[in-house]
Amino acid sequence: MAPVKARRLLAKAGVVTGLVAGGLFAGLPVLWMLSTSFKRNGEVFASPPQLLTEGFSLDAYRAILGNGAQLRFFLNSYIVAFAVTILTLLVAVLAGYAFSRFRFPFQKTINAVIISVQAVPPITLVIPYFGLIVALGLYDTYAGLILTHMVFTLPYAIIMITAYLNTLPKELDESVKVDGGSGWTALWRILVPVSVPGLVAVGVYTFMISWNEYLFALTLTRTDEMRTVPIGIQLLMGQHSYEWNQMMAMSILGSIPVLILFLIFQRRFIGGLTAGAVKT
Repeated sequence: MAPVKARRLLAKAGVVTGLVAGGLFAGLPVLWMLSTSFKRNGEVFASPPQLLTEGFSLDAYRAILGNGAQLRFFLNSYIVAFAVTILTLLVAVLAGYAFSRFRFPFQKTINAVIISVQAVPPITLVIPYFGLIVALGLYDTYAGLILTHMVFTLPYAIIMITAYLNTLPKELDESVKVDGGSGWTALWRILVPVSVPGLVAVGVYTFMISWNEYLFALTLTRTDEMRTVPIGIQLLMGQHSYEWNQMMAMSILGSIPVLILFLIFQRRFIGGLTAGAVKT
């Protein structure tokens, strides 16, 4: 019995050690980012490096929150991310319902195309989308950013919602039709309310993708009035100096909305991610 207990203790110790090491690996950069945001710019590269300094300062946060142009970046990110999330969920619910409950020509082909979009590196689409957005007159507009972001959020959303709807019995739809309701009634009155965990998971993921998107936000905007938070952080890199403390402060402020969303919807988010794996 002793060797068995010893092996179990060693296994638990190994698991705990691995979790602690993983937590430190993931958490220390964030902790250092937070620490840097409270330093003066000249203290960032002090030798030896210090996590905490005597010169605790809120100058970086004052500079960000007191700058109208920087606040505009946050407003733009909120507008684009929320619009992308709402429109993606709406389109994905309709598409997922069609894939889950109906059979139609070229269904497998369309499904394969949707999945294949996930495998395309975004950088290969920069020039085609730039030309398309300019031709449509949507360059440097919210509409151009929203439509472009949806190209990358919709495939995942459709796949996840289709998988989630596949876990719901078709008897739910049939019971509504027996009572004289239509397919629309079954979708919006029965399936959507039951699918809230899956919708929350897809919504949080979509918001994060849109909020953090950099490449197309840089390519498809020209003026500071349309730039988003990731571009605002990049603009703090000057030709001769970098405002490291302000970059870290803006990064912290930019992380807060996603963190709040995750904390609020944590249980539904995790439940939604796992529920779609039950049946495909």
